[in-house]
Amino acid sequence: MSARLSSTKSRAALRTSARVSVELLLVLVMLVVALWLLGRMWSVVWPLVVGLLMTTLTWPPTRFLRSKGWAPALAASVVTVVFLLLTAGVVALIAVPVASQSGDLTDGVVEGVHRLRDWAAGPPLNIGDAQIDKAFDSAVDRAQQGIGSAVTAVVTGVSTVVNGVITAVLALFLMFFFLKDGPRFLPWLARQLPGRLATDVPTVAARVWDTLGSFVRSQAAVGLLDAVLIGLGLWILGIPLVLPLAVLTFVTAFVPIVGALFAGFVAVLIALVSNGLTDALIVLAIIVVVQQLEGNVFQPIIQSRGLGLHAGVILLAVTLGGNLAGIVGSLLAVPVTALIAVVWNYVREQLAEPSAGPGGDEPAPGAAAS
Repeated sequence: MSARLSSTKSRAALRTSARVSVELLLVLVMLVVALWLLGRMWSVVWPLVVGLLMTTLTWPPTRFLRSKGWAPALAASVVTVVFLLLTAGVVALIAVPVASQSGDLTDGVVEGVHRLRDWAAGPPLNIGDAQIDKAFDSAVDRAQQGIGSAVTAVVTGVSTVVNGVITAVLALFLMFFFLKDGPRFLPWLARQLPGRLATDVPTVAARVWDTLGSFVRSQAAVGLLDAVLIGLGLWILGIPLVLPLAVLTFVTAFVPIVGALFAGFVAVLIALVSNGLTDALIVLAIIVVVQQLEGNVFQPIIQSRGLGLHAGVILLAVTLGGNLAGIVGSLLAVPVTALIAVVWNYVREQLAEPSAGPGGDEPAPGAAAS
């Protein structure tokens, strides 16, 4: 005997589904509007984000100076100036080797192209010179046809550089004010908000700051170890552009998984072009060993608390961020995902029912009260 569907329960289920669908649609609309507003305000938001990231790196020395009795303005000024000088020094250390070794690298690239051509002409491909010349001629024709696009790209690149300089200057000033007045922000924010928001928002903001600082400092430490070890290996092998490659390794450490692959690919490519296949394979082995040490030794030690994110979630976040906003999206994907997790965990804490004690009526001792 088959059971009959209850019309009352069916209508209730449909009403519930419709209500949930409308609520989800409203949430999606609000999300789209928020992203649109974020895009419209990106010229302000991006320097703010960069300033916060730099503040997480420079706050520990500022806090140390303030604990020794330094005035907030003086401590922030000294740390900002030192940070600016260190950044300028790093840029100079990168630019000078690149400029001095660019000729050797260009000659190596040309030699590598000739080697590739000779290899393609031999077995098993046996591609004739006529076919290779035809392919090169076709490439030249396409390059000539794209001159207009190249000019446009150059203009766009100049505009990007100018915007980058403006962003860096604004971020530097914001970092100074964050270092100077940061500890007063949460008490001020609590006074401006009504009711429960005066407690919830500062609490979430404090957790977000702790998570962001932990991420930036731990990634910087891991990236520094990677850069030193890989740079030392490149130096022993005599690979050109050791310092720029080491700095690239350090910078790409802030893009988990994908960044290490990119930096490793560049290092192996330069080793192949400049020193040949044997050294390129050795560089590849060094990078693999260092990455294994990073994943199994460095990160568990340095990131003792961690971000609470699965490696699969990190990979998906980096991929999505890169597709949505390019390099900027890849850099911000993991910290943004970690901050979303912080907010979600706090909401879960507030929505969770208090655990019952042995009698079933009273909360267990030590349970968090909201």
